[in-house]
Amino acid sequence: MKRLLLTLACSALLCGAAQAAEPAYRTECDIAYRSEAPDAYAAERCLLDLYLPTGAEGFATVIWYHGGGLTGGHKEIPAALREKGFAVAGINYRLAPRAKVADCVDDAAAAAAWVVRHIAEYGGDPAKVFLAGHSAGGYLTSMIGLDKRWLGRYGIDPDTTFVAMIPYSGQVVTHFSHRKELGIPDTQPLVDDMAPLAHVRPDCVPMLILSGDRELEMLGRYEENAYFWRMMRVAGHRDVQLLEFDGFDHGKMPQAGHFVAVRYIRERLRARENANERK
Repeated sequence: MKRLLLTLACSALLCGAAQAAEPAYRTECDIAYRSEAPDAYAAERCLLDLYLPTGAEGFATVIWYHGGGLTGGHKEIPAALREKGFAVAGINYRLAPRAKVADCVDDAAAAAAWVVRHIAEYGGDPAKVFLAGHSAGGYLTSMIGLDKRWLGRYGIDPDTTFVAMIPYSGQVVTHFSHRKELGIPDTQPLVDDMAPLAHVRPDCVPMLILSGDRELEMLGRYEENAYFWRMMRVAGHRDVQLLEFDGFDHGKMPQAGHFVAVRYIRERLRARENANERK
């Protein structure tokens, strides 16, 4: 576990230098990831955008789930993840209270399965897919990456499909929107089947857990993630990291998190390439 103080001015300079050498990009919008939506609301929300390197082949893809407490928000391609040599899939999903939290998680799994099955049609490599998201999106990232039942419904094993998970400030106890469904106050913690903590195990893909400053984050969010990190280690997982960004609150921490996530993604891809060369 590390505690970081990032200098964003230097980060911006480094990112700018990298962008200059990248190819052009294009965006494909409002792609339905469910062949048959269960209702009109699902048809409206179960869409994704693809931000793609033009003319490239074999590129990696980051699946990005937006935040908003599972009650708001809209699909996005974060600016800091653009023009980095990989594709980004910005995912919409149904929202509470019009849908149950279980529907939100199922949509996240359905979207990830669609990307894995179709990204090769756009030039991407389905063996180079990362799961990531902020806040509610971090919760969805951890849920579908740890509880194998969600992606199992779509014939996908997260342990053999994804390169890594990168949850930004995600809830790891039972999400407060699900607690509301159960009639439990959002300040009363619960760890049930809808909590990533309930699915801690040693054999999932590598994980980079990101959090804002413990004194500025949402109530208990850093401490939740610190305990999550610790319990993953106790369970025997050897490749899980926790980074805390000093001076960044819950809403602003992605400014620092994106820079670290891009570096982490590139390091993972280089490690895979080196491993393949040694074979």
